[in-house]
Amino acid sequence: MTGPQHRPTRQRVVLSERRGARRVRTRVEVAEQTEIGEALIGGLIRAQLGLALRLGLVIVVVLCALPVLFGIGSIGSTVVFGMRLPWLLLGVAVYPLLYLAGRVYVRLAERNEQDFLDLAED
Repeated sequence: MTGPQHRPTRQRVVLSERRGARRVRTRVEVAEQTEIGEALIGGLIRAQLGLALRLGLVIVVVLCALPVLFGIGSIGSTVVFGMRLPWLLLGVAVYPLLYLAGRVYVRLAERNEQDFLDLAED
């Protein structure tokens, strides 16, 4: 090697130029955790918490209403398929209800997250 080698200047290679391209400001706000980004994330957290509390309250009300329902009249002594109705409902029917509530929660939580992402992309 007899001296410094001349390197060509670096060039940015772009397959296509986007006209009117702009930085997505909301996404930058969220990534940099500015006040606006914190407000957006706080809104998402509040939405998820509100969803969880509402759905949890519905489940608690339904499950707590069952013993009240069984205490009224002859519903608690009704026999279905050789089992008393309260045992049948509490031992069998509660689990599909909880599974359904879980599926509904996941779907609505994903919808909240998708709404947040749509807002962040605007």
